[in-house]
Amino acid sequence: MNTTRRTVLKSATASGLLAGLIAAGALRPTQVLAADWNKAAFEAKDMAAALKGIGAATPADSKDLILKVPDIAENGAVVPVEVISNIPKTTSIAIMVEKNPQPLCANFEFANGALPEASARMKMGQTSMVKAVAKADGKFYTAQKEVKVTVGGCGG
Repeated sequence: MNTTRRTVLKSATASGLLAGLIAAGALRPTQVLAADWNKAAFEAKDMAAALKGIGAATPADSKDLILKVPDIAENGAVVPVEVISNIPKTTSIAIMVEKNPQPLCANFEFANGALPEASARMKMGQTSMVKAVAKADGKFYTAQKEVKVTVGGCGG
């Protein structure tokens, strides 16, 4: 049995089917299916502009917004960040690093009934404040913590 012939036939059939679907308009590769992204907020160069970009010019501190980050990050390339919001009707959580070139690192949107928890690994070039901003019922809340980034993992 010639497996090369069989592979070529499968590939040709799949390619023909894909081309037919595109031609029929069933698949639109030029159509963007992702949600619009907040270009102004993600390209902001300082914390104030990033906060303004997400609509949170003056967020209030909240003990119901829990930010879990390490005190000392031994590797600034992968700093684990976890945010949990116990604030009712939370619709979004943003994670920011103050001294990064673009402070807004991540922005998570939640549908009705979704559990407002987010985790990510951020890149940090130097010791900085990490800030979580949650939007709940039209108001913005924040929690922050300083993370020390070490060069060689020696805690300095």
